[in-house]
Amino acid sequence: MTTEYKSLRLEKLSGVTEVVLTGPGKGNAMGPDFWREMPILFAELDRDEETRAVIIRGEGGNFSYGLDLMAMAGNIGVGAPNQLAAERTKFLDKVGEMQQACDRVATCRKPVIAAINGWCIGGGLDLIAACDIRLASANAKFSLREAKIAIVADIGSLQRLPAIIGQGHTRELAFTGKDIDAARALQIGLVSDVHETPEALLDAARKMAAEIAANPPLVVQGIKQVMNYCADKSISDGLQYVAVWNSAFMQSLDLVEAITAFRERRPAEFKGQ
Repeated sequence: MTTEYKSLRLEKLSGVTEVVLTGPGKGNAMGPDFWREMPILFAELDRDEETRAVIIRGEGGNFSYGLDLMAMAGNIGVGAPNQLAAERTKFLDKVGEMQQACDRVATCRKPVIAAINGWCIGGGLDLIAACDIRLASANAKFSLREAKIAIVADIGSLQRLPAIIGQGHTRELAFTGKDIDAARALQIGLVSDVHETPEALLDAARKMAAEIAANPPLVVQGIKQVMNYCADKSISDGLQYVAVWNSAFMQSLDLVEAITAFRERRPAEFKGQ
């Protein structure tokens, strides 16, 4: 990958790419660069054969303060008078473009782990809801705060969170705009695990990503695509889909390697072939 980013930094090691949110807004707030760059980045990660798993984390002490209101005011029409059909159509298009930032994370074939430290507000919650796995540090705090700034959340939280934490918890967070801590996030299933320190969180995320990256990459990607397809389908439809998937893709050199390694009692080395 050769693209240079202004709101993100990439760190790559042994099949894992870390996407670091850098702002430049305070608390890694999400300004115009973020909304433009995220779909581009995740399209690249989707194609990158060296990337087998992805970690998203924030620079410094927070994951993200969410939408950078000051930087985005002109883009979302704050304070603009007399908006008629043409202006409202442009705004509709802008929201659709912003939604792609999280949609591309959700549809990326590579598993994505969110490592959440400090504040995760608004757009930050939209982003982690699009990830496959969420881990937090003990000092993490979460807020679906759009109601407090007179906005209906429109980047994915209201659509994705019910499947993660249920309708009741999602509505509570959305209606109140309240803050919850890591312990409550774990209780309601928003995160899978909580780690005492930011360092322990990052270590756990990296170990999990490495464990994922050690598995056959096309199989892991197939699991994600099958689960994404089945999310809104019946069990019968899902079973038929995965049967067709395996009939098309099960035969591989990685399968031969798995059987050979088991027979020879050694770790398998999967090449994605």
